[in-house]
Amino acid sequence: MLKISDIAFTGTPVTDMKAARAFYEGVLGLAPSHVFEWDGKSWIEYDIGPGKNTLAITDSAPDWKPSAAGTVAALEVADFDAAIAHLKANNVTILGEPFETPVCRMAHIADPSGNTITLHHCKKGHH
Repeated sequence: MLKISDIAFTGTPVTDMKAARAFYEGVLGLAPSHVFEWDGKSWIEYDIGPGKNTLAITDSAPDWKPSAAGTVAALEVADFDAAIAHLKANNVTILGEPFETPVCRMAHIADPSGNTITLHHCKKGHH
């Protein structure tokens, strides 16, 4: 039987690395932990949280296309309302209205390549 021990990374293809980095680093405030560049292509990793979960963006795989319907990374935020205000102030596309479930608050946003990202805030007692 296959035994999965962890998630190595969540990868996201992008079409414009300069715009993607401005979004992930400038708007979302992520700091790159590893930057790999070769032949005009890039793979940028961002380690997030105490477990160092890795979100990677890349323009290195031409057959891997951005998609609003693909895998979605959910990023935990400390202050949901402040995060939404920050995104609106930075003209980030919010896909639908932020919504609430019994355990969390969420909003789906689009990065500059059209990938969907979820902003997430667990309610007290549910994380």
